[in-house]
Amino acid sequence: MKNITVLGAGIMGHGAAQLFAQAGKNVCIRARRESSLEKAQNLMTNSLEIMVEKEMLSESEMEQTLSRITYTTDLHEALQDTDFVFESIPEILEPKLETYEIIENSVSADTIITSNTSTFPLEELNQRAKHPERFIITHFFNPPQLVPIVEIVKTERTSENVVTTTYDLMKEIGKSPVVLKKEITGFIVNRVQVAMLREAFNLMESGVATAEDIDTAMKGSMGFKWAFCGPMESQDLAGLQTTEAMVGNIMKDLSNTREVPSFLKEMIDNDQHGIRTNKGFYQYDDYGEKAIHNRDENFLDLLKLLQQKDENNRENVSSIK
Repeated sequence: MKNITVLGAGIMGHGAAQLFAQAGKNVCIRARRESSLEKAQNLMTNSLEIMVEKEMLSESEMEQTLSRITYTTDLHEALQDTDFVFESIPEILEPKLETYEIIENSVSADTIITSNTSTFPLEELNQRAKHPERFIITHFFNPPQLVPIVEIVKTERTSENVVTTTYDLMKEIGKSPVVLKKEITGFIVNRVQVAMLREAFNLMESGVATAEDIDTAMKGSMGFKWAFCGPMESQDLAGLQTTEAMVGNIMKDLSNTREVPSFLKEMIDNDQHGIRTNKGFYQYDDYGEKAIHNRDENFLDLLKLLQQKDENNRENVSSIK
């Protein structure tokens, strides 16, 4: 896997392109408009500059990363001699299917074709494929250059070699991949996230807590713990008898609605779309620029800590051997 094609220069596309290039891959990023490519280049440069400031990269490593990335609006040019195609175009099925047809007619038989989608099942994405065995989903999270997890989703028709190669590539670029044993709507993270949001929305509708209260509570509890100790391990450490009692006492009282809360629909109808309109659960005056900057700064600090801990763990294991 030396040559990587990234289709789409948006948030997910440019973040993934940066990651591949940081790992020493030759990356061609394709977008329909030159302006999108220019914006992607600026965003990647800014992201790398912050990493240099935090001493996570050297100046020369940053320059080498940027030198590995090429840009084009020509799809056929982007697909030349590629080993791995990462599709991150808008979540509309027909354009994706049309793009895959072009890809399959342009790449070698060994090229892996992957999508960042969290919307469409893989069986829908490869419905017209000549070689469905080489299609796979690699679902990154925003911002992809910082958040470690990648969900890998396959079907029964996906080649095991494709799964293994994709998993190894994700590890190589510094991600923490998980392979779903079977495909399911929302995969792992978004299913857990939506279940949590359902209860958070219910707490707001019931007048129990405000959005700010809920954020404060979660950041100081689950958010604090889960970076190092996930929900399953947390229960082991607490004791499963305690877990059984807690679940038994609370689960019957939880929201089981299957409808989007009315207040969320009303917010959207009133142009409260979050940072895109400067108003959501919070008020903004810069379209979220400061909030995104602060988020990324904090994520980088956490990522740096995690990387240091991983390095220390490897050194400890080596010394024991």
